[in-house]
Amino acid sequence: MSGKQSSAYWGFVRTLEEMGQRRPRIILLENVFGFLTSRGGEDFKAAMKALNSLGYSVDPFVINAERFVPQSRERLFVVARMAEAAEGDGLLAEDPIFFQDEIRPKRLAAFILDNPDILWSLRTLPPLPKRRFDLDLLIEQLPDSDPVWWSRERADYLLKQMSPMHRSMAEDMIVGKTTSYGTVFRRMRAGKSTAEMRCDGIAGCLRTPKGGSARQILFVAGKGRYRVRLLTPREHARLMGADEFRIECPANQALFGFGDAVCVPVVEWIAKNYLNSLFAEISAKTIAA
Repeated sequence: MSGKQSSAYWGFVRTLEEMGQRRPRIILLENVFGFLTSRGGEDFKAAMKALNSLGYSVDPFVINAERFVPQSRERLFVVARMAEAAEGDGLLAEDPIFFQDEIRPKRLAAFILDNPDILWSLRTLPPLPKRRFDLDLLIEQLPDSDPVWWSRERADYLLKQMSPMHRSMAEDMIVGKTTSYGTVFRRMRAGKSTAEMRCDGIAGCLRTPKGGSARQILFVAGKGRYRVRLLTPREHARLMGADEFRIECPANQALFGFGDAVCVPVVEWIAKNYLNSLFAEISAKTIAA
């Protein structure tokens, strides 16, 4: 919470404090799921207590973008609302099962139960949608002559970096009768750079490309051949649900932006199923008052 790249939260809280009576009635926050367990949960607790001190009750939940797009991207969201807007909500502290559901997994439910001093205000939400399509529908069909494709030597080296299990997955794809797609990340395992692939129709979580290991690699194979390249900026956009977003910057800058962004259809779902109805309720209470 005080790191070089993670201290912006306190600036945000300070801004809310300085706004006084002009503070928004509803706030939506997003972070990685690891925020919940950072420093044994103390960071998340401090963040929620800071919002409480400004008059907000809080409602955390977890959504993985893979329910909307073929990208594994689990994120922790928090809706904060002015406490008076939460009248009639609240918790059933005598019923721990109440806390755990599809969007509040066991670890989050336990955190809520273990921190009754935080002003919570949970809301029941509808089931998340089922993912409707796989990675193959988002891939740009680039010709073999496109320079983005890796050389044969570089592609072969990637295969050599795979463990026996991942190499077997790749070879099964290569001998397949149809073209299939997988994504690969390079990771350090026991001090050695290895290539790890997934071919379940879902890309790994997009990241900001600060180093070579953060770049997601596309593995295309079938009919006795295979090709390798990095995912393109347009494919990043599609994996974030921003299919037609205009990309007018260098590729590396685009990848950084998409890797640090929020998946559009996830936020649309939250707006439709949570924020819009909450806003309507708050507006009705304001008018009635």
